[in-house]
Amino acid sequence: MTVRARVRGIYATALTRLLRERGIEVVQPSAAIAARFGFDAAADGDEADPEGYDAAVSTTDDRLGIGLSGDGEAVATLREILSDLAIDTFAYADDTSREAVVEGVVTGTRGGGARVDLGSRGGYLSAHAIDGEVEEGECCRVQVVEPAPPWRDERPRLDTGVRLDGGGLLELRREGGSDAGTDGGSDPDSDSGSASKSSHPDRRTTIGTGDVIDLLPTDVPSEWRARLTERGDEASFDALDAALADVATRAADLDRALAADAEEATDTEGTADTERTAGPATDAPRELWTGRETTWIRLGRRSRFALDEHRRAVTVTMAGHHRIKAGTDSASAAVDFAESACGAAVEPADMDDGSDEDDLDFPLGVTTRQFGPREGERVAIAHGKPDGREIVLGRGEVSTIDPDGTLVLRREMSSRGVYDGIGTDRRAGDVAITRFKEGRWWYQTRYRSADGEPRGTYVNVCAPVELFPDAVRYVDLYVDVVKRPDGTVERVDDDELDAAVAEGLVSNPLTSKARSVAAAIEAAL
Repeated sequence: MTVRARVRGIYATALTRLLRERGIEVVQPSAAIAARFGFDAAADGDEADPEGYDAAVSTTDDRLGIGLSGDGEAVATLREILSDLAIDTFAYADDTSREAVVEGVVTGTRGGGARVDLGSRGGYLSAHAIDGEVEEGECCRVQVVEPAPPWRDERPRLDTGVRLDGGGLLELRREGGSDAGTDGGSDPDSDSGSASKSSHPDRRTTIGTGDVIDLLPTDVPSEWRARLTERGDEASFDALDAALADVATRAADLDRALAADAEEATDTEGTADTERTAGPATDAPRELWTGRETTWIRLGRRSRFALDEHRRAVTVTMAGHHRIKAGTDSASAAVDFAESACGAAVEPADMDDGSDEDDLDFPLGVTTRQFGPREGERVAIAHGKPDGREIVLGRGEVSTIDPDGTLVLRREMSSRGVYDGIGTDRRAGDVAITRFKEGRWWYQTRYRSADGEPRGTYVNVCAPVELFPDAVRYVDLYVDVVKRPDGTVERVDDDELDAAVAEGLVSNPLTSKARSVAAAIEAAL
């Protein structure tokens, strides 16, 4: 099977080169990508004859990763390619996949919308998508229109209407339900104010069908409406018919799933109700239809520099291109300006597995001075887990930050307890001094009482640290090393790393790296 993929976002150039090298056909390129790779395209960059895609590949809203959505086999192929990008690349399948139809339960209302329990995760149904009122405990049939990556504090965005993507060329909408689609409101409880829209198959406005759909050999399923996208308006009849045939097959599959569910859950008059969107909760939450395979790729520092190499083979690419762009929108714009002005690529430095100083010309000092973090600012410690979650361990004030990427963070403890792994008491007023260095596979935190008495030292082993304007980010590798006030040194949580390896969350190369780093730290302490 030849996989056809559409690629979008700040990693698009690098991913286009990588995927084409691995036999993936990149379709529906943007104007910039079409020009950069010499696609057979019109002057404005659109394909002369667009083809439908099997999977969409897009940058997540926070720029930390990539979303994949589409045909299961196509997504699996793309996941395999991208998982091999670098040692700190992580991949996660999403249980709340795009286009999935779920019988959910309303768990609360806020901001005019509703929070809905989907089983494995909660979702958000905006006020625009609600016909009437819903109450807590009520059953609600919804579709996932915008899934969210597992490391973000966001709920997938939901709709009561049902629509299916036809490879970016057309869209089927089921009769009945909401027509809010992706234009609905955002979740007021999320950390960013909006659900991720990174891997949405087609965010262009659909246009009227006209007579085009009626001329295609494949019929639109009954109880469904077809609409062309802007790309579809430019596509050949063959491409449109292939896209319609594929999406019509999925529509029929969904219809069968809803009919089967209706046979099991009849209304009070004893008749099947395939159009029910709300009612008393019974055995909900439960998934009625799986939808499109959805996978998230979380990129680490090594991954971003690996993508730099792919991009550099195509066009002018400064050192740390993707690392800087992942920080903020303004930083991303600055990179584009610098590369346009300079007109010459920066040669990559040698890789060094010991400290991950994999691009010595990366202008980190300039980047932090311009975009942060800066001395006196407060930043979070964003503690990623190999299972996809991200936990904020706390926020502290930047005491110092050096051009070489060394950042010292000061936090004051406000509660009592016990320091994990160290075993000493934690008291209000204690101070934690954490020293990070960009690209390092570990960081150290020293705990002291308010009057300077040592409480112990904790060294966290992790995938290479990245210093972003709002947070220090990394993915924890479980095994750590502690030094207690009496001078004893102990390596801890090896069992957690073993369990993660057994679950397939941490690769063998990454496991070996984590253990070797932990052994070196233990010996040094």
